[in-house]
Amino acid sequence: MKHFLRQLGQIVIPSIIYVLMRILWYSASKKFHFITPIGEEQHVCVTWHSELLMSPQAYRQIHKTQKSAAIISQHFDGQLIASTLNMLGIRPLRGSSKKGAKKVLLEAFRAVKNGEEVLITPDGPRGPRHSMSDGAIGLAVKSALPIFVMNYKASSYWQLKSWDKFVIPKPFSRIDFYIQSVSLEGMTLDEAKEHLLAKMLAHTIL
Repeated sequence: MKHFLRQLGQIVIPSIIYVLMRILWYSASKKFHFITPIGEEQHVCVTWHSELLMSPQAYRQIHKTQKSAAIISQHFDGQLIASTLNMLGIRPLRGSSKKGAKKVLLEAFRAVKNGEEVLITPDGPRGPRHSMSDGAIGLAVKSALPIFVMNYKASSYWQLKSWDKFVIPKPFSRIDFYIQSVSLEGMTLDEAKEHLLAKMLAHTIL
């Protein structure tokens, strides 16, 4: 019975999440701040784990038809996220820094080679919150791609007591999206992590 309910949840819950995401999206007053121009150039894309409710929608608003994939954990909540992102036309790559890391990174490199943009949460799937893992930076540097940074701030929101302090904008709130293309060219790994961390923390809810 437990297995059945889990499978049912994997089918039903993502649809509910998707509907709620779209309701919040269309009810909100949105403003896009392009700190740097974002054209059609291929990127590696990053957002904080706490911003997964709205940032993928902002990404799809900007890159409406770009082939894309997202690295998602193999946990149960990762399955829910994967199924939800699939509804936005974002293909899931299952794995994380702790489980299935080598396999999913190889898949990510293949995706980039095939012209897809890969979306990564540097502090996912389990934190620490606003930490900077090597995955996105390594993928960007080895693929010689810039990083598409997506952050947002909402005028009114709920913040869960989860490890990532997940942010849920309230209906009809104002949401300011901050979009920028960040180059890591010529930086060491530590320099790149520090640089990207500063860029991502500048426009997020702390």
